[in-house]
Amino acid sequence: MSLIPWRGKGKENGGTALAPLSEFRTEMNRLFDSFFRDPFATMGESGGMMTWSPSLDVAETDTEVTVRAEIPGADPKDLDISVDGNRLVISGEKKETSEKKEQSFYHRETYYGRFSRQIELPQGVDPEKVDAEYKGGVLTVHMKKIPGAAAKKIPVKTA
Repeated sequence: MSLIPWRGKGKENGGTALAPLSEFRTEMNRLFDSFFRDPFATMGESGGMMTWSPSLDVAETDTEVTVRAEIPGADPKDLDISVDGNRLVISGEKKETSEKKEQSFYHRETYYGRFSRQIELPQGVDPEKVDAEYKGGVLTVHMKKIPGAAAKKIPVKTA
């Protein structure tokens, strides 16, 4: 898929004047193609393992902020949750429980390894009142807000 109909004199057309731009265009086309094939795939490798990060849902009410992270197959002992300033940091490791030496994979969509997610928190979250639970492959973190920290609604006056 070519984003820009371009007939420049890049390497593929025998010219050299626009070769850097042509290479850039080719790389951008490759990036967009891979994104539209699988937009939720994680890209990059770290130490031979595919890097990944869990999917998150963040919800806010007047009294708390709730973060839900899908981490199926993880052991709760391998999860680390911390509040650092106005950031919630969820990190850990999802370990492969069994490895069969006689199998060789040619396609694998199950990710294992270390992960880390940082979520910017709204004003008024109390770092001392954070609870986390892991059930059915979903980590749920409840963070209470400081009383009186809710946004104040300002009425608009008309003349």
